[in-house]
Amino acid sequence: NQRRVHGKVAHQDDFAQVLERAVAAGVERMVVTGGSLEESRSALKLASQHGKALLYSTVGVHPTRCDEFLNDSEAHLQSLLELAQSSKKIVAVGECGLDYDRLHFCQKETQLKFFELQFDLAERTKLPMFLHNRNTDGDFARLVKAHRHRFSGGVVHSFTGDERELRAMLELDLYVGINGCSLKQKENLETMALIPLDKLLLETDAPWCEIRPTHASHEYVQTKVDSVKKERFQPGRQVKSRNEPCNIQQVLEVVAGYRSDVQDAESLAHIVYANTMRLFWNADGS
Repeated sequence: NQRRVHGKVAHQDDFAQVLERAVAAGVERMVVTGGSLEESRSALKLASQHGKALLYSTVGVHPTRCDEFLNDSEAHLQSLLELAQSSKKIVAVGECGLDYDRLHFCQKETQLKFFELQFDLAERTKLPMFLHNRNTDGDFARLVKAHRHRFSGGVVHSFTGDERELRAMLELDLYVGINGCSLKQKENLETMALIPLDKLLLETDAPWCEIRPTHASHEYVQTKVDSVKKERFQPGRQVKSRNEPCNIQQVLEVVAGYRSDVQDAESLAHIVYANTMRLFWNADGS
């Protein structure tokens, strides 16, 4: 049980401690996202191994992996569908969408074709969608609008767009997911403050999207992270530059600290928890 970074052993496996820190921070449920068929299988296996109500997962193909559909798209879709229908641990279809910042991984035409195909998964499973949108010049919004009647709800996760893009997402009746990557610049904070509270979700996107000292959001962070470089790994301490689910506290503190329509972090936590339960578990969160 060792932690590998770029194929090399960096330190011992501390996954159990990551979960312990999350639970200690008040996290009750975590969603492990799949970005390919194989990743979706692995995510479900992981979720199934760790408690009845702690870890959940998604099934879908990330826009940068859409080439995996090319050999036999119908067979691939069927495999995804069977997996999505195989367990109550699966709470969403995704991560899927469009990413024009990384066309070197998968061409635009391929992304468009196989994002559209994945609406079949949402329609047939009745699951919400976990969506990805990067620099798509309106293509994402147009495609979602054309298929919006086919899925119950969804979240545009790791939102980094401007006010115009935010309005387009809200017109589609989607939730908007905010993490450290959503809060880097002052303009990001200003846009975040425009998200209606009943459409706001918070996330970490761990192990990515940590809030860094250079970010505009950092001044609102109250909970400090006790971390060490991976080369100096110590059990019980976070690994520097590797985000963790427990750091959702920092995202909460930033959003609550910046927005004028929020009383405090605790009241915001209740609102976001209810939104999350409503989307992924069809419950009111009470």
